[in-house]
Parts: sequence; C-alpha cells; structure tokens
Amino acid sequence: MFLDDNGAPLSYQDAVTSGRSTGVPGAVAMLGLVHSKHGRLPWKSLFDAPIRAADQSFVVPQRLGRFANSTFAQATLPDARALFSRPDGTIVKAGDTLRNPAYAETLRTIAARGPRALLEGPLAEQIVARTRAEPRPGTLTLDDMAAFHPAEVPPLCRTFRVYVICVPPPPSSGVGVLEVLGLLERTDIASRGPADPQAWLLFAEASRLMYADRDRYVADPRFVAVPVEGLLDKGLSRQPRAADRRARGCGAPDAGTPPGAVMTRSGFDATDEVPGTSHFVIVDDQGDVISMTTSVESLFGSGRAVGGFFLNNQLTDFSFTAVDAAGRPVANAVAGGKRPRSSMSPAIVLRKADGAFVAAVGSPGGSAILAYNAKVLIGLLAWDLPLQNAINLPNVIARGADFYGEMPRISAGLAAQLAEKGVALKSGRGEESGLHGVAARGHPPAFEAGADPRREGVWRPQ
Repeated sequence: MFLDDNGAPLSYQDAVTSGRSTGVPGAVAMLGLVHSKHGRLPWKSLFDAPIRAADQSFVVPQRLGRFANSTFAQATLPDARALFSRPDGTIVKAGDTLRNPAYAETLRTIAARGPRALLEGPLAEQIVARTRAEPRPGTLTLDDMAAFHPAEVPPLCRTFRVYVICVPPPPSSGVGVLEVLGLLERTDIASRGPADPQAWLLFAEASRLMYADRDRYVADPRFVAVPVEGLLDKGLSRQPRAADRRARGCGAPDAGTPPGAVMTRSGFDATDEVPGTSHFVIVDDQGDVISMTTSVESLFGSGRAVGGFFLNNQLTDFSFTAVDAAGRPVANAVAGGKRPRSSMSPAIVLRKADGAFVAAVGSPGGSAILAYNAKVLIGLLAWDLPLQNAINLPNVIARGADFYGEMPRISAGLAAQLAEKGVALKSGRGEESGLHGVAARGHPPAFEAGADPRREGVWRPQ
C-alpha cells in the first residue's frame, strides 16, 4: 500500500498526500454514540456556533496563519490554497477573517441527517471520490464507509501512587503513558523536583524504554497480541537507570521481552507520526468528564478536502513495510479493517481510595504525545504542582538514541548538568505541545484548569 513500483517505502510526503492515506472517518460517528447515551440536547442543536463561525467568518489565529503560509506539502496543494485564499488569491494571514461556507453546509447536513451523514450519502460519495483521484489513488469504497461503526471498549486503568489513571487501550498508546509512570514509580523521582537533573535523567530513560516497547509491540489487538499485562507488570526488573549514563554509552535501548509478547511478530517499527491533532477536556456541572484527543494525523491531513474540511491521513500511522530490516513481521503493519496504532492517549485520573475525580489531561503532538502526557502527570501527581505549572514544565522527548529538549524553557545550568550525565539535549521537538486539562483539589474539590501557552491556550481563572 505504501511501497513504490520497486517495492521500496514511499517517502512520507508522497504517502501522506496520496489517496491511500485516508481511512474511514470515525470521530463524528463516535460522538453520535456518546450523544445517544449521555446527550441531553437535541443532536441538531449542537452545531449552531460552528455553523455561524463558518458562515459569518472567524479571525485567523497565529498558528493557522503560519501553517497556511508554510511550505508543508499539504499546505501547497490546490485544496488547501482554495480553502485559505483571500478573494484576490493571496493566502490569509493571522488576524485576517476567514469564511468557510462549504463547511457550514457540511455541518448543516450532519445536524439534519445525524452522525452517519459522513459515512453514507453525498458526503461519503465525495470523500471516496476524492481519495480515488490521482496521484496514487486509494481503494476506499462506499461499502467501507457504510460498514464502519464505533467501538465502545473498557478503559485501561492502572495505579500510580495513590491514584488510578485510565487511558484508552491499544491501538491507542495510552499503555505507553502507564508504562512510563509504572517505571518511574519504582524510582525516587517523587522526592526530587523539576530543578533536579536526576529527575529528568530518570524521566528520559523511562521514556526511551517505553518508546522501544511501544514501537515494537503496540498495534490493533484484534490483529496482533499486544502484551499489555507484561508491559505494565511492576514486578519486572526493567527500570530506568539512575546511574551515570556516560559509563554505559548512549546507544538506543532495545525493546524488552514482556510476558505475553509474541517475539516472532515483533519487528522494529519506525513509523513517522507528524503532529496534526487537537485535545480538549470538559468537566460539566453534573460531574461528567471527557478527555478527548482527535486528529486528522498530519498538518491539514492529506491535503485533500471536500465539503470545506480536510480528509485525514490516518493510515500513514501504519508501518510502511510489513517486516523490519531483520525480516521480522511488524505488529503495526497494514491490514484490511485494521486500525493503525495511534499516539493519542487522553487520560482521566481518579483517587484510588474512593474513585473521586482528580484530573483529566491530554495533548496533541504526534509521537511526542506520550512524553507530554507523562510529564504533566509527573508534575501534577508526583511533584504536586498546580496544573498550569505542570503544563508549563519543559518538554523532554527521549526516544531511541535521541534526546530532545525544549531549550528555551530549560536553564543553561540544568542542560549542562544533564549533559554531564550523558543526556545532551537537542532542540527541534517539543516546542508545540498542546496540553489541556482540569484538576480537582481539596475537600470539597476546587477546580483548576490549565491550557498550553505553546499553542493558543489561555487560562483565565474565574
């Protein structure tokens, strides 16, 4: 599916803008399922605000203005140019106003026809036709669209200190967030703090071990056996190293061998995940909580649009090759009907003693989502920081042999101390997390919220 005529993997740019990259869009159908069980207002009344914004115009924020004028492949394609053009043909800038009447009409259709309006009828026909256009047309069909139904599955929950943290199960990567926390719970990180280089060394090493395991084992469990229990077994000896890394060298760690792993199907997966995701948390006055991460995968998805919206490129979250360099099958290989592995890992935290709500957090950010979410949970639950302070902590992304740090937020002294320990931080990743959350403190609980200043989140205390 993602190989060229010579059997070599396509470049990411060729794959992402192809018709093969788009999977059946499921988010609206999922929201319809949630609404049928928990909604109070009529479905058709839920779309008024975005319809009004699309019809009457909205102010282009800084980030959208920057990416609309970027050289990313998707931003340069005709569909994106048409969506973001002014009447004179130039591309909108931050501060301009932008209308999207086609999107308003799409929302009217979904409001009137219900959540399956994207999967059946004229909108589905447009989606399929757009994916089947050159270059590299896909094979998505109307039967594929109509056959899709969202799956309601139990959350994956584990303890951390005096809390219970719940995330979506595979093919989400929430298991990776739980693995990092489980590894760190066996260290003294809670007695340290964000100014301690040893705390960040422990965090980096736990992250590297987690990513090695995630990249090897996590995929759609309907197709491969994912050793969830083995990855989260706190009795295993695998743990982040507290010793000086210089004595051991800085090579990339290999994946572990957790109980339940099928080693003959555990090839190395080098899937590239590009950030094009959103996250939000809502706590209502009835005590209901939602932590939701949603994505078209890359910036502007595949760059192909119908009805005023971009089509996803979620299928490029699969491994482009079915086997690794050693000839071992890759768990996250493409298969019909299979869901690709996702880094999305929204979390809800409860108090272990009585199940009371503690926090809900999450972030966009491609594969770095796991490190972002683990960081904020360590800051909130191990270091007892206010949620906004935990969000503001510098991002450190340690995967393979690379250590990336958000250098403007890391003091020169801390960076130098980490370098002495063998962790030489590089800039270039971690600067655009979009963490967002709500936490409850005290008895009775007082709510606090946090929004990531790296994007356009603003927290205004009431």
